[in-house]
Amino acid sequence: MVIAMKQEPAFFILEASEESARTSLLEQHAKSLAGPGARTFLNDCAFETGGPWAGVNTFFAAIFPEIESERPDLVEKHIVELVYVLPHQRRRYTVKHRNLTDLAPREERSRFFAADRAYRVLQGLIDLIQKWKGEKDADVPWVIACDSYDRASIMSRTFFKELSRRLGTQLHITLVLGVTPGAAQKVQSFFPSHLTSIVVTLNAPAISRQSIEPTEAERQASSLEASIAGDRIEMQCNLAQLLRLWGLSGRKDKLLEYRHFGLETYNTLGLYEDALYYGTGLLDLALEVAPSEERLIWSIIVKMMMCYMGLGNADVGIEFAETAVKNIPATRHLWRAQFFYLVAMFYARYSKPRNLTRGEEYLELALQELEAGELPEDLRHFETVFNRNGLAMIRSFEKRHEEAIDLCKTGLARLNEHLAADKHMLHRSILIYNIAQVYSSMGETAEAIQYYSEAIAMDPNYSEYYNERGNLYMREGRLDEALADYLRAVELSSPYYEVFTNLGQCQRKMGAMQDAVAAYTRSLELEPLHTLALLGRAQANEALGNQTEAIRDYTAALDQDPAQWDAIASRGVLYYEMGLLEESLRDIEAASLLNPNNADLHENRAIVLNDLGRYDEAIEQVEKAIDLCSSDPERESLRNRLNSIKTERQNKAAAAGATAGMLRPA
Repeated sequence: MVIAMKQEPAFFILEASEESARTSLLEQHAKSLAGPGARTFLNDCAFETGGPWAGVNTFFAAIFPEIESERPDLVEKHIVELVYVLPHQRRRYTVKHRNLTDLAPREERSRFFAADRAYRVLQGLIDLIQKWKGEKDADVPWVIACDSYDRASIMSRTFFKELSRRLGTQLHITLVLGVTPGAAQKVQSFFPSHLTSIVVTLNAPAISRQSIEPTEAERQASSLEASIAGDRIEMQCNLAQLLRLWGLSGRKDKLLEYRHFGLETYNTLGLYEDALYYGTGLLDLALEVAPSEERLIWSIIVKMMMCYMGLGNADVGIEFAETAVKNIPATRHLWRAQFFYLVAMFYARYSKPRNLTRGEEYLELALQELEAGELPEDLRHFETVFNRNGLAMIRSFEKRHEEAIDLCKTGLARLNEHLAADKHMLHRSILIYNIAQVYSSMGETAEAIQYYSEAIAMDPNYSEYYNERGNLYMREGRLDEALADYLRAVELSSPYYEVFTNLGQCQRKMGAMQDAVAAYTRSLELEPLHTLALLGRAQANEALGNQTEAIRDYTAALDQDPAQWDAIASRGVLYYEMGLLEESLRDIEAASLLNPNNADLHENRAIVLNDLGRYDEAIEQVEKAIDLCSSDPERESLRNRLNSIKTERQNKAAAAGATAGMLRPA
């Protein structure tokens, strides 16, 4: 059966049982859609067969040799993203611009990556496709078949969705998604509503599949494990196969080992939702299989809590912690201190609303555990400073800014005094960064810039520092310095929409409207619903005289937030300039309802009403504007406008009267 194309959809969904020959059917449909000269790709996206990047990894494995041969510059530019999906390439390429979070030894990692970092990676991969295919064969259709799309990880599902959204029309890329019966509606809801789809349901007959006996599965697993020989890159690349074979063999101890590896690996990489695939239920398995392995049990507990923290899921994290705490021996004072610190963060940072009181209580419990334990002096100093940094966060939330700054400065001095110069560099930079943040929230911009600059000197490849310092420079009107920081932030990271919006804001303030439009457009390419970028681009287009484009962006921004009176008013002005008086009046009236004490809105409303010949209403609006105006020169200007409207009304009436008294021509 071939899908009939009655329209040009963005993607197709093929529903058929997993037990059928769905993969073969999917491949047939992809080829039937492709046509002469097109390229087809077949990918298995099931998490259990390929891990967090299932389907994406096979897709890039297919095209990487071509890209490497034809555009080695693109490989170098995007290697930080490529090694996520092609870990083997770590052996051949050096990832540039690594920051202290990347470089810190495992025992010194006091910062974990935000969850959105992984989404930046997939956007960078799409940038690579856009550049390479766009310049090489933009008009050559690609049909990408993704089997088991409904069983894919969040990363794989999002990559193909974003690829379709960003490049589907532009580069002629069509998806064909294989899913189980009944899954199509959920898949459709995952895609943006403007991307059309066709669903085909097939009742394909089941096919027999050869099963592996437990003894044979164990033999294959042991052979694969021996060939890997503990190499962590090979373990990552073969993790799905190892889990499948050890699962078929019934070896729970091996499942525990490799699921723990998956939890640890993808938690560290910031793929928290996918790390939970390996971690959910793992603590129970460890207690069953290896109840005496305290260190393993502790590792599972802390990694699970870090996953929930990375996702900002405080409620689930607290619930997990309440069960897990009984598995941390009372004699393990350091572990208990670290555990209570994480619980404190759930309450004080991630709960909605924040529970600062409970957070501080858990920090004190953690401090008591540190005091009870016989720790090496350097470790005691670090852990105490780390704990007090959590308290500094709470003090900052409480607006007790000076106390927060003092806690950070005291902690930094303690580390500098008691630790070797090369120890815990990451956390020292974080303390300096936190001081900068507190000064920024206080409005002490000069001090904030000073500490941001110190943090950058310690960690010069951390993109977010430049982005945030750029915001402070822009606040101070130091636009050249802000521009340099934003451009450096862009250079150091996979793409994220916030920095491009900030870049656009800076360029607009500098009067570089074309550059600003380009920056806002880049931001909206990554996040189409970002209101600030829509408003900024509208204002830049308005300054350039691009009225239609500006109206489009104002409208899109208002779709996100209809209560933006200034956006409504600006659109109303544009309608007026285009001679669309009724549309202009509608917008300015709506803006006036939202901001009734704005004199300018009443004056603008009067201007439109006057042009429409509705003089009495225009006079009423000018009188309201006069009442609201606080400046004598502005009042005088408004009185002149009032007299002008009255004169025009009088002249109009006189003209009408004269016309009424004239004889009709014979």
